[in-house]
Amino acid sequence: MTTNVMDTSKNSSVVPMAIVAVLFFILGFATWLNGSLMPYLSQILQLTPFQGSLILFSFYIAVTFTALPSAVLIKKVGYKNGMALGMGCMMLAGLMFIPAAMSQFFPLFLLAQLVMGAGQTLLQTAVNPYVVRLGPEESAAVRISIMGILNKGAGVISPMVFTALILSNFTGTVGTELSQEQVDDMANGLILPYLGMALFIGVLAFAVKKSPLPELINDEVEAINDKGEIRETLSHPNLVLGAIAIFLYVAVEVIAGDTIGTFALSLGIENYGVMTSYTMMFMVFGYILGILLIPKFISQQAALTASAVLGIVITLCILFIDAQSFVIANAILVPLGGANLPDALLLIAFLGLANAIVWPAVFPLALSGLGKLTSTGSALLVMGIAGGAFGPVLWGLLSGFTSLQTGYSVLLPCYLFILFYAMKGHKMKKQ
Repeated sequence: MTTNVMDTSKNSSVVPMAIVAVLFFILGFATWLNGSLMPYLSQILQLTPFQGSLILFSFYIAVTFTALPSAVLIKKVGYKNGMALGMGCMMLAGLMFIPAAMSQFFPLFLLAQLVMGAGQTLLQTAVNPYVVRLGPEESAAVRISIMGILNKGAGVISPMVFTALILSNFTGTVGTELSQEQVDDMANGLILPYLGMALFIGVLAFAVKKSPLPELINDEVEAINDKGEIRETLSHPNLVLGAIAIFLYVAVEVIAGDTIGTFALSLGIENYGVMTSYTMMFMVFGYILGILLIPKFISQQAALTASAVLGIVITLCILFIDAQSFVIANAILVPLGGANLPDALLLIAFLGLANAIVWPAVFPLALSGLGKLTSTGSALLVMGIAGGAFGPVLWGLLSGFTSLQTGYSVLLPCYLFILFYAMKGHKMKKQ
């Protein structure tokens, strides 16, 4: 790794940014399929809220085991090869869904999700440093926001694609007891879409391997698993607290994006598969606001503070509103020809707006001052994606004891910590 991407980008950063943008879209498309897959499998396999949350747990827990090994691998094979290998792993996971659907064996679905999460982690670890280092640090949040629009824009599209290709073939099944024939048909409906996705990702992996994407310079000579290097990285409080903030942020992001469909299913909403798209639409809107406002009108820290406060307020509204209230929909959606959805569902979708700026703001604030330790710090931050494994599980456990709506109380402590990081945590530097 001898080519500095910053030097290459002086001539043109258009091609590298375009390649990275496509990869962020693929990451978003595969990730936010979970929001449709979770209630779909819950309906087919008659899963409890806790069992359904294991679909998300299996996907995101892979980060815990593969983030640092991914960084080791990237140092050996390079960032571009790391991206290709990550997509190869995702292709394998897509193919694993075929025997899982044919057998209707829940553990095999979980294994496929685990492999998909591992591939995503490798790809994330390789692609995120590109965005941070393709320009000045103070505008990193804007570049990440642009990538976030593509990532979450894919999150808007993927549930719609899932619904069009799969769920639309099985109308009138919500709230009814499925026959074995219906279960078989719904399970087999997953085969062709996942086969197509696997083949597409495989072709894209080959294209990235042959692309002109430049390598990032690698200043470290020691392996990333060297205890001294990790200890040095962890001595930066803003990085450690930032990793915790990312962990909690991903927890609330996944809860808002991927459990909304399950909540909609419990309320008898027929098109529960598209509910994730609502959350993603608000996230895209939030990213656009970030691009327009940061850093010209508002700092990264101020945007992060506002996001945390908004998340707290919306969560309180979710917990105390009547699940059968339709005030918001009747005032906004229905007059415009939209769906008549319960206010509680729409408020969960509104959380997308509160969550949008958190990752773009925390990532550069946490990596600030790390220098040659940026690669290791990035890997540690990516490990925070494991929050997506534990957040939904806590939601599922609490929902099992109370109700799905009450389960969203797990969001409050998460937003409170993000507020702390925005106001004080990011300022705590190594002395």
